[in-house]
Amino acid sequence: MNEIMLGGIADHATPLVRNCWYVAARAAEVGREIISRRLLGVDVALYRTLAGEVVAVRNRCPHRSFPLAKGKLVGDVLVCGYHGMQFDPSGRCVSMPAMPITPTNASVRSFPTAERGPLVWIWMGDPDHADEAKVPDTSWLDSAEWKSVTGGFHIESDYVAMHENLLDQTHFPFLHPGAIGTPEYARSKLKVREEGDMVIIDRELRNSPPPGVYGVPTGLTGRPVDRFSDARFVSPALHTAYARIVDNNDASGAPRTYRFNITHIFTPESNGAIHYWWFCSRNFKLDDAAADAHLYESSAKAYQEDVDALEWILDVVRNDSQPQFDLNFAPDKPGLMMRQILYRLAAAEAGSPSQGCQRDNAGGVAAERLPASA
Repeated sequence: MNEIMLGGIADHATPLVRNCWYVAARAAEVGREIISRRLLGVDVALYRTLAGEVVAVRNRCPHRSFPLAKGKLVGDVLVCGYHGMQFDPSGRCVSMPAMPITPTNASVRSFPTAERGPLVWIWMGDPDHADEAKVPDTSWLDSAEWKSVTGGFHIESDYVAMHENLLDQTHFPFLHPGAIGTPEYARSKLKVREEGDMVIIDRELRNSPPPGVYGVPTGLTGRPVDRFSDARFVSPALHTAYARIVDNNDASGAPRTYRFNITHIFTPESNGAIHYWWFCSRNFKLDDAAADAHLYESSAKAYQEDVDALEWILDVVRNDSQPQFDLNFAPDKPGLMMRQILYRLAAAEAGSPSQGCQRDNAGGVAAERLPASA
């Protein structure tokens, strides 16, 4: 088998990529009650101003590390519950009751945020690079032409493994039998390409019944259809999949296309835990409660199966005392391409090409080989 030599690839221990827009919370979670969430190892406090703008600051008073989310809001000012220090939405201390003059060095870090539809995005990296134009497009989540069901998990796993799981379509009929994948789909040929820092998989399967998740809401269970998918590693924070189900035998006499957009969003809490939100969106039967229920139940079940698998894998990787360098085969190419990109991004931020390297069983840096064809 032809192979392409790689440099390094990311794994569960690779430093987290920070210069990226991640999701901090659902928009509906953030209000006038201060909430806290650990993002990329940093505790963040989130609230809205009286005008409705989202504020994100480090959840740690610079004086004695009291969690600011345990304080209170007075107008738009966040008041620490320990010594009463007051911080405006920029993080600047505007009052310290114990001192007549507010110390100029008393401030708390604030983080750029951007609200897009049902999501609040946050920039945890260098604020000079926080370009809102680079917030990923998820416009279908806020479009009247689409209907979404959604859920989420807190997972004891890492975002590298989650991205690889989503790019690995060969596990669908085995981990999620009858729901998402079919054996025919797993065997269908994929085309994979890299565009900038994205990995894109194109796949098609003609004249074959759809899996249950799509067959029930479309009414096409057991009937031959043409199925097309475009799955993407968009960024460290986002994976999207666009599915088309084409019924060439529709009662109208013309082919009918049903579309599904699947959105997977995850923000690392740490190298071993992630916040995960998912959305399953469709552009037909927008008011059909039965379709909502089926898509939610099928999706939630499948993603719980992913969660279980990834948590079991990380437990083995962390606790099995005998090292193993996992084998890679041709269908693993998309995931390995993604891991190479994450490695490159992490190494660039660290300023060293040695950051996050895989190591072989003897403790040295391992060479990785990426299958050239899939």
